Amino acid sequence: MRQRAELGSRALFDALETAVYANHASLSPPSRPVRDAVTSVLDGYARAGMAWYAEEVERRARLRRRLERLIGAREDSVGLVANTSAGVLDVALGLRWRRGDRILLFDGEFPTNVTPWQQAARRHGLELEWMAADDFRTDREAALARLAAELERGIRLVAVSAVQFTTGQRMPLAEMGELCRAHGAELFVDAIQAVGIVPLDVEALGIDYLVCGSHKWLMAPEGIGFLYVSPERADRLVPNMAAWLSHEDAFAFLTRAPGELRYDRPFRRGALMAEAGTPNTIGAAGLAASTALIDDMGVGAILEHVQAWHDALEPGLVERGFESARMEGAAGRSGILSVRPRDTSLSPAWVQALAGQGVACASPDGWIRFSPHWPNALDEPPRVLSAIDSIVERGGP
Repeated sequence: MRQRAELGSRALFDALETAVYANHASLSPPSRPVRDAVTSVLDGYARAGMAWYAEEVERRARLRRRLERLIGAREDSVGLVANTSAGVLDVALGLRWRRGDRILLFDGEFPTNVTPWQQAARRHGLELEWMAADDFRTDREAALARLAAELERGIRLVAVSAVQFTTGQRMPLAEMGELCRAHGAELFVDAIQAVGIVPLDVEALGIDYLVCGSHKWLMAPEGIGFLYVSPERADRLVPNMAAWLSHEDAFAFLTRAPGELRYDRPFRRGALMAEAGTPNTIGAAGLAASTALIDDMGVGAILEHVQAWHDALEPGLVERGFESARMEGAAGRSGILSVRPRDTSLSPAWVQALAGQGVACASPDGWIRFSPHWPNALDEPPRVLSAIDSIVERGGP
């Protein structure tokens, strides 16, 4: 019988030792179903060897369908990749660029969504334009107006994160997608801080490419993720690193009569071309298990639960002198609640001190980032505030 998840319950995380684990934006601990799924792969191969392979092929096919449903994508538009970086590189180095094409990037982004585009610019003679991601937090309308002006000057592709890893602000993807379509630009989204916690519909938002790793809000092991390519954009990509599984009908020479061993088969189209070699079956099994739990509860319900957790914590943090980066409207909020002390150089010390009190959080670029998920109970925020008070009483940060 499949184990069920319950909002606010850590029953499926019996190995987790940290009292308040609010660091899912960094890495999620694996639940018991994820650990069981990983073990099932090893057990299957231990019992049957190659005869077990077909079971994992089917499991990965079901996983792709689930991921497509999770982001509102059409069938066969998602491929499995090793991590977010690999998916960004597949697009950045796989697009058919023209010298002088312009890419719009955002200062403040995690380097995963910057470095590959810089590499593409060096290889193909592209131009990089920049906006500040934080402008969309401080003055959204002015930032959208500037984005429109940049697009009017000719931008081939906009590369943005769905949620900013420092402040937790959700970028206005619907408006950005509409502007990109109006000006003939493509929209690439790094969604690792969104999928699993923020509802996304790639079709409705006009997203052309999306990539997401699995070890944060999807709560799966490291080393697995997925790439989405809009069917309308599938022919714009060529494999960055092609290998034997990049081809259509790649297994033919292993399963049919002689004469099928060929090297001229066409490449698979779109996101599936990224599946070039032997897959991470263990990671895929873990991701299948973790997304099944998310499906049981629904992303909308998970986000609502996490916002209630934030609602319970934020006022107490502000009362204690911390500045909150949380957006005022629900549309701008995510799974991340970030605050900072008056002296931002103390943020790492605060995180270390909180860890000593059994509270796990992070300190990206001067912010103190709390990122709870569906297992976090609503009685945890008072415990976080008590931990802060205890640190202050002891003369801490």
